[in-house]
Amino acid sequence: MRLDLYTTGDYSPGANLFKQLLWYFIGSPLVQSGLIPISGLKVFLLRLFGAKIGEGVRIKPGVRVKFPWRLVIGNHVWLGEDLWIDNLALVTIGDHVCISQDVYICTGNHDWSKPEFSLKTQAIAIESGSWIAARSSIAPGVTVGEGAILTLGSVALKSLEPMQIYQGNPAVSIKTRVLK
Repeated sequence: MRLDLYTTGDYSPGANLFKQLLWYFIGSPLVQSGLIPISGLKVFLLRLFGAKIGEGVRIKPGVRVKFPWRLVIGNHVWLGEDLWIDNLALVTIGDHVCISQDVYICTGNHDWSKPEFSLKTQAIAIESGSWIAARSSIAPGVTVGEGAILTLGSVALKSLEPMQIYQGNPAVSIKTRVLK
């Protein structure tokens, strides 16, 4: 690969430089802060910078969001400590979703087949009733189906079917989720 030829192609961060700098130096540090334990203030800040967020959302310390203007969160969602939403593209999270500690949600990658190592982005959707367990990762373009579970430390490289429990790297379905 030739990193001196790197290109982002037609990619744009989706906001002007002033908004990006405000987010980077003020908004993001406040949302990440452990000194602000109140989810309501963090939700307010994310909304102020363009995120669409429902009611009853809980945000723990250390949550990082690359671009809040590319984030949609439903109602009664829990975001665990040190979650990183690396959303170069849209990330949509449905209602009643739990995303646990140290999860990495990645919407960007590089085209390793091209010498210029160009940037590629794809949206991620996590549908309602899903649980993304601690230290899991979700790759660009993945849809986590309604009610699916990605277990501890697993890596979703492909979309997950609804009401299935996935485990491993790469994650594979190990059984159907049954709610009692």
